Amino acid sequence: MQYRDYYKILGVPREATADEIRKAFRKLARKYHPDVSKEPDAENRMKEINEAYAVLSDPEKRAAYDRLGEGYQPGQEFRPPPGWDAGFEFHGTGPFDAADFSDFFTELFGRMGRGGFAPGGAFRARGEDHHAVVELDIADAFDGVTRQLNLRLPQVDAQGRVQWVTRTLNVKIPRGVHEGQVIRLAGQGAPGIGGGPPGDLLLEVRFRPHPQLRAEGRNLHMRLPVTPWEAALGAEIPVDLPSGQVKVRIPPGTQSGRQLRVRGKGIPGEPPGDLFLQTQVVLPPADTPRARAIYETMARELAFDPRRRS
Repeated sequence: MQYRDYYKILGVPREATADEIRKAFRKLARKYHPDVSKEPDAENRMKEINEAYAVLSDPEKRAAYDRLGEGYQPGQEFRPPPGWDAGFEFHGTGPFDAADFSDFFTELFGRMGRGGFAPGGAFRARGEDHHAVVELDIADAFDGVTRQLNLRLPQVDAQGRVQWVTRTLNVKIPRGVHEGQVIRLAGQGAPGIGGGPPGDLLLEVRFRPHPQLRAEGRNLHMRLPVTPWEAALGAEIPVDLPSGQVKVRIPPGTQSGRQLRVRGKGIPGEPPGDLFLQTQVVLPPADTPRARAIYETMARELAFDPRRRS
């Protein structure tokens, strides 16, 4: 995916006001609109201009885009940094045709506000849904907890500058929540129009990195260090999980890299996920005379050559 500099596309500085952005767009649209333009590749150029204006004319999208920071070059290979959109609250943006937008736009904004406006008349209409990303710990999925969330909502002042408004919510995280799940908070979106009901706040769940565990759906993955004698002879090893300690049986003759599956010990749910353990045989150091003597005895008495082909 290639980075797009929307400010350069419209030919405006990053501190441009909303009025300056609108004027730049109109000027370029008169030049490149395919119905009237004689410029080469006017249609593709107009798509770029429309995309840039769709972002920079929207206070929320512009604030999120600006958060990515400067220093990227147009056409540079780009991936948004993890968690770049966490803590933002976005209005619904309505459906869009992905063919009219670049992969860059779709990656950043494609999941925001797909609910859009609920249909309604001019007098009475449901409020917009709001969308935000919430970052949780994997342990939260085991317990079901209430978390205080601070969400930043961009708003525009009279001069067209973005100002941040923070609102705090106490959110009940259900037990068994998994990454990618959407928690719907009814009535916490935008107010309705003409007495219509308010929209909802849709929270997309993401897990913070864990030092040992990695989640895939409700399954958990973990590397399990074992000693050479535990791997060779078999053992029962305690493994600490957010739900408590479980005993895992290591079969005799286990090699490094073997995957063990413990059913039902992943994130709770109906059905619960599984725990997948990848064994990693760890050698003790030969840093004492006795340890070195033991290794030398093994070298003499064990007829073992891992490089021998059968």
